[in-house]
Amino acid sequence: MARTESNMLPLGTKAPDFRLVDAISNRMMALEDLKGEKGTLVMFICNHCPFVKHVNDELVRIANDYRVSGFSFIAIMSNNIEEYPNDHPDLMWKLARKYHYPFPYLYDQTQEVAKAYDAACTPDFYLFDSELKLIYRGQLDDSRPGNGIPVNGRDLREALDAVLGNRKVHEPQKPSIGCNIKWKNS
Repeated sequence: MARTESNMLPLGTKAPDFRLVDAISNRMMALEDLKGEKGTLVMFICNHCPFVKHVNDELVRIANDYRVSGFSFIAIMSNNIEEYPNDHPDLMWKLARKYHYPFPYLYDQTQEVAKAYDAACTPDFYLFDSELKLIYRGQLDDSRPGNGIPVNGRDLREALDAVLGNRKVHEPQKPSIGCNIKWKNS
């Protein structure tokens, strides 16, 4: 299993806009329509990655815990489905139903959105404030498949709590680690 770190987009970066199809509803959705009143978490995930499988339950818990406080959660899948058919939108829909995703699961067919966010791995997390400026990018927590550390979402929860408490999000921020995004040959 490959271990790729986040590229750590500079804090303060404005969230790149997008308009993608949601694998759950089959509707086009735009960042502007999905953003949260308090903040917006954009997550690059996929179906087959063991790092994402390891944290799926916690992603759902965090979204359910914080969306009532004005946060929006958006999952995006950008992998090359020709080479990785387990990430196909039909299977994205099945996975979202299995885990009861309380957020859209968008398909980035052209991979342009992943490139705009400088996403490198799955999972990769980007928390934006109410003005869509980046305030946190990095890991969910210290847990990884097989390292024996329980999944608790500590780092991401601390960032969300900082926003709720009108505090600055802590630094330094640790990069996420996961499988690399499966890029198309161009």
